[in-house]
Amino acid sequence: MTTAGNYSDDDFWQKLKSFAIKAGKKVIEKALWLYYAAQRPETPAWAKAIIFGALAYFILPLDAIPDVIPVAGFSDDLGALAAAIGMVSMYITADIKERTAQKLQQWFA
Repeated sequence: MTTAGNYSDDDFWQKLKSFAIKAGKKVIEKALWLYYAAQRPETPAWAKAIIFGALAYFILPLDAIPDVIPVAGFSDDLGALAAAIGMVSMYITADIKERTAQKLQQWFA
């Protein structure tokens, strides 16, 4: 079982950098929305627990669908990220979306 305790910033950034192109812009966008929302002091602990649980699943090397499978490999990650976003969407601000857009522009331009 994946828990927030399996999450680390270093593993998150390493996975993003290693798999950004393969995972695709949508998956990376959702992961960054959650990451930046978790960094805000205004985000409550319960929301951070959900976020870090989803991000831990994202960085976990053993997924329901292995990430090395083209296209389908990140669908389970996207599902976990989308579910978390649904629960904490009120903490994903316009500022977070702008910050994410800037990072995506750097990586996918």
